[in-house]
Amino acid sequence: MDPFSTDSLPLFQMDQRETSPDQQPDETYYIIDMICWRGYSLYDCTAEFRFFWVNSKLMETTAGDPPSTYHRYRFSAVPIYECTLQGLQAAYSGSTPYVKDGLLFYNKHAHYLAGITPLALVWKDEACSQYVIDTDSKGQVPSEQHIVLDLQEDGKLTTSDDPPVVFGSLDNEFIQKSNLRPGNLLRFAVKDERVKLVDGKMEISELQFVGKPNRARAFADSHSKALFQYAARHAPLRIEDLVASIQSNNMELESTDVEMQG
Repeated sequence: MDPFSTDSLPLFQMDQRETSPDQQPDETYYIIDMICWRGYSLYDCTAEFRFFWVNSKLMETTAGDPPSTYHRYRFSAVPIYECTLQGLQAAYSGSTPYVKDGLLFYNKHAHYLAGITPLALVWKDEACSQYVIDTDSKGQVPSEQHIVLDLQEDGKLTTSDDPPVVFGSLDNEFIQKSNLRPGNLLRFAVKDERVKLVDGKMEISELQFVGKPNRARAFADSHSKALFQYAARHAPLRIEDLVASIQSNNMELESTDVEMQG
């Protein structure tokens, strides 16, 4: 499936909780998705219905009202757009009351899936995100790509995918000497010359141990994130590429319509 198909993917702006130094917090929680409402599960509902439900329920309640003595914060849904050229432009260039951190693409027919799924994709560039390339613990962009992996019982270093992708391994001597344990998340640096792309997959011949990531980190990187970070440094997917994909899809749909009419 074309990940930018106008038939299958609505597009909307991704919320980022942080604010820039010159922007004051507006005491608002911005809702990206909803999976439960008053005990009613929305896991088996399509993304399109969940987005409709969010907006409907916000209108029915006082949750979207300005903060008052009864509730300190308000809730607001992020804007959602159909994945057309007009929708893409609005999401990409439109102003928001929060700091954007990229664009999210959802398959509007898909049910909610926990974990990593190709049915929900994130894309970003410098124009719509402050953090296109991952930073280190000091907030600086490292000279080499960093990747966070999960240490397994057998010493293998894996991504958070299911099934996980193995990017390397550590020997028992290094694990014991460094006081590491299975389940630890570990940060590694990757030299460009140690990376190969084979059939759309990333292969790393050597990892350099950097240390443990921030304690707030809950999961290892996914393969798709590692691949996106590599591409962002060398051959990023640009907004022009997204536009071209939508235009190509529109041409295919028009051609199909003509054939059916004929």
